[in-house]
Amino acid sequence: MAIERVQSEKVSEPPPETWSNCLVADDRVYIAGMTARGADFKPLADMDEYEQARVCLTKIKHLIEAAGGSMADIVRVNIFVTDIRNREEVWRARREFFTGDFPVSTLVEVSALAAPEMNVEIEAEGVLGASAKG
Repeated sequence: MAIERVQSEKVSEPPPETWSNCLVADDRVYIAGMTARGADFKPLADMDEYEQARVCLTKIKHLIEAAGGSMADIVRVNIFVTDIRNREEVWRARREFFTGDFPVSTLVEVSALAAPEMNVEIEAEGVLGASAKG
């Protein structure tokens, strides 16, 4: 099994020797935790949980598509928030990106993310072609 690193021109790559945004092994896609950072890796300012979740999910969409899949191929999302009371806003954003059978999901409150302005981080796993098999 070969592991392939997938990139999207719409998602900034991390600095060298830190992590990979997206790896594909066979038909499995693994997408690192996406946050509301701009192209310069600085947090996008003044965004609530809904807006941050939309940015995260948009990046996931770009990466799964670059890997040859679609959002319907996502089978798992792990969501990290700094204030669980705002989970409804994250779920609202999630409903805009998924239809039918939603991926399995974990939502966890954490004490902090990589920068104080960040309130949401979402990682995803997918199976290429899974949506076509149903």
